[in-house]
Amino acid sequence: MDNKNTLNKFEFFDVTADVGFRAYGHDINDAFASAALAMFEVMTDTFQVKHTVKREILVESEDEMALLYDWLSELLFLHDYEDLVFSKFAVSIKQKDPETFHLSAEVWGEKFNPAIHEIRDEVKAVTFHLMEINREENRCSLQVIVDT
Repeated sequence: MDNKNTLNKFEFFDVTADVGFRAYGHDINDAFASAALAMFEVMTDTFQVKHTVKREILVESEDEMALLYDWLSELLFLHDYEDLVFSKFAVSIKQKDPETFHLSAEVWGEKFNPAIHEIRDEVKAVTFHLMEINREENRCSLQVIVDT
């Protein structure tokens, strides 16, 4: 897969029978946006995806890893049921209390069109297998494996 113009927002790594990626950002919001971009890059060339459709997404989960799983799963649901692909993401994550994390996002993309969009791998599901969230000063990295 070619991720030449992604400005080091993500990278892929080898996983038997699945696709793994590490996504990066200045903070957790940026890293979640990069993870979404990486997941859609598995499916198509995201540089060909125009921003003609906007969706708002709200997700609540018990911890950050569940939030990451639920966030990517919600995007996959929109892809599967509305045939949408996305390439721009604005994410805001807040911790409401010790056991509630809230994500609100705006995402932009368009209907998948095989005449325009390259057909790559079908992402069937997001997994918790080897999922990681790592924070360092001025940087956050996520590791995700998707079932293809």
